Amino acid sequence: VQLQASGGGLVQAGGSLRLSCVAAGRTVSDFVMAWFRQAPGKEREFVAAITHNSNTVYADSVKGRYTISRDVAENTMYLQMSSLKPEDTAVYYCAARSPSLTVVHRTTRGYAYWGQGTLVTVSS
Repeated sequence: VQLQASGGGLVQAGGSLRLSCVAAGRTVSDFVMAWFRQAPGKEREFVAAITHNSNTVYADSVKGRYTISRDVAENTMYLQMSSLKPEDTAVYYCAARSPSLTVVHRTTRGYAYWGQGTLVTVSS
């Protein structure tokens, strides 16, 4: 499966952005899918995930501000980000687990497929 992330950009603190991740080759509901982010000089970290049956999991740092969702008709996963903070600045990656794995994994090694990343910059 191929993943293509988009939607990043420059936004002021307190603003909103929506990231998209289009899947090609399989249906988005076939996988546990997730968003990760990597800030300069830091390791890639888990942000949010959505399971086959649409359960969602969030990192504490984004809970209440971010919403992960998917549209099967569009074969796209989304990350709606609100109340953005400068510390949210990072390259955001979408990822998918192998179809046979149905549990959310919060580390990068749990994901077999990755998009190319999209940069989100939040100015203060």
